[in-house]
Amino acid sequence: MTINLDELTPPHIVAELDKYIIGQAKAKKAVAVALRNRTRRLKLSEDIREEIAPKNILMIGPTGVGKTEIARRLAKLSGAPFLKVEATKYTEVGYVGRDVESMIRDLMAVGYSMVKSEMQETLRAQAEKNTEEILLDLLLPGSNKKKGRHKKTGQQLLIANKAEAEAEENAQAEESPDTAEENSLENEGDMHETREKFRKMLQDGKFEDKMVEVSIPQSGMPSFEIFAGGSSMEDLENTMSNISSMLMGAGKHKRKTTSVKEAREVIMDDQLDRLVDHDKITAEAKERVEQMGIIFIDEIDKVASKNERSSGVDVSREGVQRDILPIVEGSKVNTKFGVVDTRHILFIAAGAFSISKPSDLIPEFQGRFPLRVELESLHAEDFKRILLEPKNALTKQYKALLETEGVTVNFTDDAIDRMSNLAAEVNASMENIGARRLHTIMEMLLEEISFNACEMTDKTVEIDRGYVDERLKNIVQNQDLSRYIL
Repeated sequence: MTINLDELTPPHIVAELDKYIIGQAKAKKAVAVALRNRTRRLKLSEDIREEIAPKNILMIGPTGVGKTEIARRLAKLSGAPFLKVEATKYTEVGYVGRDVESMIRDLMAVGYSMVKSEMQETLRAQAEKNTEEILLDLLLPGSNKKKGRHKKTGQQLLIANKAEAEAEENAQAEESPDTAEENSLENEGDMHETREKFRKMLQDGKFEDKMVEVSIPQSGMPSFEIFAGGSSMEDLENTMSNISSMLMGAGKHKRKTTSVKEAREVIMDDQLDRLVDHDKITAEAKERVEQMGIIFIDEIDKVASKNERSSGVDVSREGVQRDILPIVEGSKVNTKFGVVDTRHILFIAAGAFSISKPSDLIPEFQGRFPLRVELESLHAEDFKRILLEPKNALTKQYKALLETEGVTVNFTDDAIDRMSNLAAEVNASMENIGARRLHTIMEMLLEEISFNACEMTDKTVEIDRGYVDERLKNIVQNQDLSRYIL
């Protein structure tokens, strides 16, 4: 996927975010400017470019108001490697948990996969052509002698009846030279004609269920990361697993008898992997991660110390902040793809800060997130827009799901109003979980229809206010709402 960054002006970015996220204009504007500044920075001369660091963002707001979605959509829009992590999964070195550098290793893996997919897409036509030739070799052994396909090829594919082909070659060798040459030319002509007929049949899908045998190389030589002190047991176990796989499976091939349809997928994947330049992928991924990578650190408020006299778990929380700090400030992290510089990665931290507050974070950490935006709580009118306007609106999702069973669901305006008001009321009286409340309401509302959809005789259902009140009356009447909420 090629992204034209020049077209991503702040107004355009906000307009794209508006298609999926309702409200939160301040947050959208902040991330749009941050993304545009990254594009501007890439146009500067190298000496100035290296001095300009991204202005990291701290999002403050209750759960379910769109913090994560804004960051995710921003990354997708710009084609940047994106990773969402939770601050609570990391703990200070010496405690149980993952080390903070693993977020950079994970982001680099995301970037590598992204670039690899893009490069493979450009090579798909060549891979499809190679795959077709290999499948014809499996279906017609000996039909491609000029290219020496009876010999073991780079694809390590086994021709099922190879012995037959070799016997035929030996018989031809015993004939007189002139006769052998004439027969060879005649056979080559016949084989070519037959091969083309088989090609047409293969393209028409007439061999999809025919069984062939392929030999696939087992996973190759694994790459190893260099771990600093304090690496988690998970990382060390992964390394030991890689070593074991290397010693037991290196150079071995696995034979598999499968249909042509499945073999095509296996061969296609192998061809795509062989055609790409892995060194080029690594270099491109590293550049993209370092210059355009985005890491979203959620639940940052959970690692904020609540008072000055910290002890026990608060010490660990403060330790997490101090461990994350060098990554955010800019450091070099060893990964299996090489050393990654984090100076220009954009970090977006987010938290509800319902118990703690941003000032509870250590001063150095606060200083690395100079941009602070507060996201607003959602109200009934916001819920109404969320149900109707976004491209991925819940009403559109449920309509599409039930249409697969032939059921058409129509929501009246008063039903939408009632659901919106109900979500706002429950959020106000119980835990405020934002737009996630609508998921609960929609599930309860359409539970019976979803359950009986395949047996319904009346395939059109109209959801009006009366239907909403009937299905959700327990929420309205029962004062103990805990059974009906997330």
